[in-house]
Amino acid sequence: MKFKLGLSSLAAVMAVVLLISGCTPKDENKGTETGESGAATSKVFRMNISTEPPTLDPAQSQDQVSFTVLNGLYEGLTRKDENGQNVPGIAEKWDISEDGKTYTFHLRTDAKWSNGDPVTAGDFEFAWKRVLDPQLKPEPASYAYQLYYLKNAESYNTGKGATADEVGVKATDEHTLVVTLNSPTPYFLSLMSFQTFFPVHQSVKDNEAWAASASTIISNGPFKMGDWQKNTSIKIVPNENYYAKDQVKLAGVEFYEVADSATELSMYQTDQLDWAGKPTGEIPADQLASLKSSNPDEFNQKGIASMYYYLFNTTEKPFNNEKIRKAFSMAITRQDITDKVTRAGEIPAYGVVPPGIAGEKEEFRKEVSDKYFEENFDEAKKLLAEGMAEEGMTKLPAIKLTFNTNDNHKKIAQAIADMWRKNLGVEVSIENQEWGVFLENRNKLNYQVARAGWGADYNDPMTYIDLFTSKSGNNNTGFASKEYDDLVAKAYASTDQKERMSLMAQAEKMLIDTRAILPIYYYSDVFLEKKGFKGIFIDYKGDIDYTRGYYEG
Repeated sequence: MKFKLGLSSLAAVMAVVLLISGCTPKDENKGTETGESGAATSKVFRMNISTEPPTLDPAQSQDQVSFTVLNGLYEGLTRKDENGQNVPGIAEKWDISEDGKTYTFHLRTDAKWSNGDPVTAGDFEFAWKRVLDPQLKPEPASYAYQLYYLKNAESYNTGKGATADEVGVKATDEHTLVVTLNSPTPYFLSLMSFQTFFPVHQSVKDNEAWAASASTIISNGPFKMGDWQKNTSIKIVPNENYYAKDQVKLAGVEFYEVADSATELSMYQTDQLDWAGKPTGEIPADQLASLKSSNPDEFNQKGIASMYYYLFNTTEKPFNNEKIRKAFSMAITRQDITDKVTRAGEIPAYGVVPPGIAGEKEEFRKEVSDKYFEENFDEAKKLLAEGMAEEGMTKLPAIKLTFNTNDNHKKIAQAIADMWRKNLGVEVSIENQEWGVFLENRNKLNYQVARAGWGADYNDPMTYIDLFTSKSGNNNTGFASKEYDDLVAKAYASTDQKERMSLMAQAEKMLIDTRAILPIYYYSDVFLEKKGFKGIFIDYKGDIDYTRGYYEG
C-alpha cells in the first residue's frame, strides 16, 4: 500500500499565512476537558498529511495520504492492534472451515453508520462487489486485484464470464457474511482491516461524487467527517454512533496539507502541530541530528516494512531495454543516498521485500538475501552501450526523472540524477508534480522514470510480490511476464509455507534481474510527537493509528 506524498503550493502558502498572522489552529484545543494531572483529557490531535487526498473513496484510494484519513473514518471486519494482531472490528467473531476456504463473519448487532443506519453484511457485499465492478466510476479500482482471493472475483472484474452474483461473498442475513476463497490464504484475516475491504454506505450508488464532499461521506469508523477546507485541511470528529465510542478519547483529528518540510517543523515548534514527520509528513534531513539531541523525549525513529524505489516505464524507449534499465540501476550508490541525503537510518535496498515481513520461520529478508546485484559503474557503462546498440541508438536522449512535490524527494532525485550524469554520462532533468497529477501520470505510464514507495498491506511477502503481476492495478511499470504471474499464482494456491516462500523468492529475483524497478532503500520513519499524547502509534508497515489515542495533561 501506499505511495508517499506531495502537494500543491496553496497549502504551503496557507500554512505560512497562519504562521505570520498568529491565527493558529491550536485554538481548537481551547476549552477541552482538562482533568487532574495525569488524567485523560479530550483534545484535538493535529498532524500534517502534506497534500490533498486524491480520493476518500475506499474503492478508489491507493495512496498513504488517503489511507491515513480513511483509517479514522472507516472500519473493516477486523482491525489491527499495536502489535499488528488481528482483533475484532465490525465482525465480533468468525468461523473458518477446515479446508481454509470459507470464512463466516458474524457482525456486531450494534454497528452503525454515522447517520444512524445499521451496518449490515449486505453493506460489505455491496462494497466488495463495487470494488470489482469493471464499470466502476470514475475508473476501475486499482486495488481490485486484492479481492482476487475470492471465488470468481477475477473472472467478474476482468469480464471473463462470472457475474457479480457468482463472486464468493454473500450476506446470508443482516449480520452474517460468508466468504468463499479460491484457495486457503494464510493472511486473509489481515486483509480484512485493509481499506479496499472497507464497507461503504449503499447510498453511494446514487451519487458518483459522494466522496468529494464532507456532507455526503457517511462512515462507520471511530470518526466522521467534520470540516474539509480543500487543499488546506481536513477535520474529523468522533462518531457518536460508533459501537465503541467510549474508546474514542480524542476530540478530533485535524490534518494539515503543508508540502514544505521547514514549514511543517516550524508549525510543530510553535504548537500548531502535535505530530511532525512520517508517515505523511517530512522533517528536513539536515535538522534530524539536532532535533534528536534537543528533543530526545519527542524524537522517534522506527524501522518499518516499506520500500522507496524508482519505476521505469518499460513500454517505451529507452527503458524498454533490459540492459539499459540494469545500467541505470547499477550506476547509483545507495549507501551515499542514505548516509548523505536522507540520513534517517534507512537501509540500502537491492530487493523488493523489506525487513520486518514474516517468512517461513523468521523474517523473509533474513531467510532470503536481497543481494541480487552489485553497484558497478564500469559494468553499467558497458550495459548501457550494449543496450543502446540493441535499440539502434548512437546517443541516449535526455532522461526525465519525475517525483511528487516534497523536499526529500527532490534531494534524492538531484543526487541520483548527478550520479547518472557522472557515472553514465547521460543528460537528466528532474520534474516535480502535484500529488494527484503525479499519480494520474504514473497510472497512465506518462513518464520515463518516476518515484514510488510501497508499504505492506499485510504481513506477508505477497503484498510486495503480487504488486508487479500483469493483473495488478498498481503495477505502473508496464512490466508483464507470464512466468512471473505463474510463480505468483502457484504461491497463491500453495498451503505449504516453505514452498510459498521459495516461489516468492524466485519471483523477486526475476523482477530484480529484469530491473523493472530500481530499488533504493527500505524506509525508517522519523517523527516528532508532543508529550502527553498516548496510544498513537506507527505500525510495522509504517501506517499511523490514532483511533484509540488520548491525551494525558
